[in-house]
Amino acid sequence: MKILAIDTATERCSVALRSDGETLERSSEQPRGHADLVLPMVEEILREGGVQLRDLDGIAYGRGPGAFTGVRIAVGVVQGLAFGAGLKTVGISNLAAVAQQIAGPGDRVLVCMDARMDQVYWSSFVREPASDLVTSLAPERVDAPDAVAAGDYTLLAGTGFKAYPLLSSLFAGPGRAVHDAILPRAQEIALLAEAEFRAGRARPAAEAEPVYVRDQVAHVKKA
Repeated sequence: MKILAIDTATERCSVALRSDGETLERSSEQPRGHADLVLPMVEEILREGGVQLRDLDGIAYGRGPGAFTGVRIAVGVVQGLAFGAGLKTVGISNLAAVAQQIAGPGDRVLVCMDARMDQVYWSSFVREPASDLVTSLAPERVDAPDAVAAGDYTLLAGTGFKAYPLLSSLFAGPGRAVHDAILPRAQEIALLAEAEFRAGRARPAAEAEPVYVRDQVAHVKKA
């Protein structure tokens, strides 16, 4: 199976090609300019992998939650590429892509990503002992740090722990490692998407859509 994956939901812009179990990736971290970076990355990685767009089985993308503009860039690029090549698409949670980076067999991961406006995007995930992939334990939410639900987590991950030290004070402890610099990557999005494609859950390009979780985009300061 050959899958192209694109993620622009955070300051990391990344593109991955997963081909027959092997993965190539390109990434760049910068606060803006993803719209200019992503297509050249796609062209470069397809060329390196010796694959043309029409050879792919589908295209995956980080569907959010994340920066509103960044998530829209990924969806727009994927729709354009998929329409032109007649490919189906799969959107993958950016929170799941973070959990997938660090979860070992049996781990339960709390992911909290900085959502600005004194909030975090968060959810929890488990990697069952017999599985290579994480699955969701809770709906994705956006809340104040002190509203994140307690649980029997074994790992903590995401930029929310760095942005809001309260989270670490609430959840960190013996045996709970905190990975507070992790950003989602296209290679985990490709890996998680491969299972979705194999299960027949891919969607036409027209149905690719972002998941924002939060509708409010402006911070209203208290009087």
